[in-house]
Amino acid sequence: MSSMLKMSMSRALKPTALRHSLLQRGPRRALFSSINFTDIHTEGMVQTTSKHGMDVIHDPLLSKGTAFSMDERERLGIRGLVPPRTQEMAKQLLRVKHNLDQCKTPLEKFVFMTALQDRNETLFYRLLIDHLAELSQIVYTPTVGEACQRFHSIYRRSRGMYFSTLDRGQMAAMVHNWPQEHVDVIVVTDGSRVLGLGDLGANGMQIPIGKLSLYVAGGGIRPTSILPVVLDVGTNNEQLLNDPLYLGMGHRRLEGDEYYSFVDEWINAIENRFPNALVQFEDIKAPYAYTLLNKYKDKICCFNDDIQSTSAVALAGVLAALKARGQPITNLNEERIICVGSGSAGVGVCEGIIDCMVEQGKVKSREEAYSKIWMLDQYGLLGNSHLGAAGGGKPIPIGTGDRSNLDERQACYMKKDMKDRMSLEDVVKAIKPTVILGLSGAPGVFTEGAIRAMAAGVERPVVFPLSNPTHQSECTAQQAFEWTDGRAIFASGSPFKDVEYKGKIRKVNQLNNSSSFPGLGLGITASRATRVTSKMFMETAITIANMATEDQLKQGILFPGMSELRNVSKEVATRVCEVAFDQGLARVQLPQGASLKDVVGRSMWEPDYVPIVRIDGHGHGHY
Repeated sequence: MSSMLKMSMSRALKPTALRHSLLQRGPRRALFSSINFTDIHTEGMVQTTSKHGMDVIHDPLLSKGTAFSMDERERLGIRGLVPPRTQEMAKQLLRVKHNLDQCKTPLEKFVFMTALQDRNETLFYRLLIDHLAELSQIVYTPTVGEACQRFHSIYRRSRGMYFSTLDRGQMAAMVHNWPQEHVDVIVVTDGSRVLGLGDLGANGMQIPIGKLSLYVAGGGIRPTSILPVVLDVGTNNEQLLNDPLYLGMGHRRLEGDEYYSFVDEWINAIENRFPNALVQFEDIKAPYAYTLLNKYKDKICCFNDDIQSTSAVALAGVLAALKARGQPITNLNEERIICVGSGSAGVGVCEGIIDCMVEQGKVKSREEAYSKIWMLDQYGLLGNSHLGAAGGGKPIPIGTGDRSNLDERQACYMKKDMKDRMSLEDVVKAIKPTVILGLSGAPGVFTEGAIRAMAAGVERPVVFPLSNPTHQSECTAQQAFEWTDGRAIFASGSPFKDVEYKGKIRKVNQLNNSSSFPGLGLGITASRATRVTSKMFMETAITIANMATEDQLKQGILFPGMSELRNVSKEVATRVCEVAFDQGLARVQLPQGASLKDVVGRSMWEPDYVPIVRIDGHGHGHY
């Protein structure tokens, strides 16, 4: 085992010790010592604006609704433009939560929350943080799936930026239309593979908006420094192409070199305008997702959420499940893992597990690590076609099921000693897996026969149906516990309620990317890291896996729930900062004698009203 991994698992590294060791390294560290950590608590003591009158009221980043003080009403020119009685945020929260609770469906609640965000972002984020476990399901999965499907029919107000095929050659100028001078995090999608729903084109904008809401609420990123983006390269969704209300480009998708050229222009434009921004690629179909990640990961500060964040949280779940079964997380190589789903998410998750096995040093080679994972696609096991198809299966046309069309990553998981296209149940009976992962987007693919066969082979089967949204899940929590006689360790991508089985409450975990990316983003922006590395994701996973108490693990709780997301993010961000410093990627200077965790905490934005002062074009205040 490497010394870095030992350090992570024992959590022995102290921030002050880290700071001293880094400062002693000399030249490499000194290159990045000119930037100070951002202290949100100091910066947020007062807010300035040149706006006046109704422009203040209609700016969601400035508006306080009924909470403007009398002095603010006078100096901002809004006296008489809002009701006369000043009401503090606590009363506003009572009002908006009451009205939210009157909404009958999740989509109605989504529309209500969107309207609140459009008029008062501070109040929106205070409400979201105070009810994070409940409302994260509204602003993100599972409700965001339906919101994406109906985006063109529920559209009310623009948020974010759209770069379309009409804008080729103009993107470098377009980026200056964004009103904020400073951007820390950009989430970008082309809408080609939205959750488990497929190609939704420009309707995919709700995904970057929802993700960034969690960056702010869960990770403390400032709402003024986020940018949701859609790259509208067209859609192959015939229903949208024929819908007169569809708001995106009405042609089929750019492919091949045209697509890559389009993205390259956008990357260059963004890097020119916002050189310090973290770029998160989101919901981009294979093989483009991998190609873009490999093309840009060593050039700019970027990552792919579906490949890398999903991998981190899945690895965290598998490691925590080891602890729940009384084993150390260093026993990862002893697991027998089935992954149903061979797309970018499935392969990404498995590559993260492989990386950790190799890092732990208990496998002799990466090839040996690959032997611990069995991968299935829609046709069955990635096996040896020369041994024949399982059950004498029907020939599959070249170009669809032909194994010669697997990419190099998928090919690593082919089992030379097993028949091609074996069913899930047959594979389970053959290898007696300890863990089964679902990243297929195929509801019900975890069959009763397969899960019962798994439960017959191991005492505590680990069942993780991770596809989103809820109706795309490979099985339900109820099914998992019933088919394993209540013995499953269960986690899903979208939320399920705890299950009562044989008089006992069986705990359900949500293994969602939101456990990782807000903290990762906070750590990257706090340290001003120049790159996102695989080590950061591995340490994110280990950090999350180590957060549950012994008592929680005994109950089947693998890690803290959504209500604890800000605490999780703070821990993850601190560890990411440590890795950034250790790898020589951080560009900030720690305050003398400061605790890294405290400094990270002080960089987290809180949604509180602060005094607003009007300034003129020369920066002079108006009181």
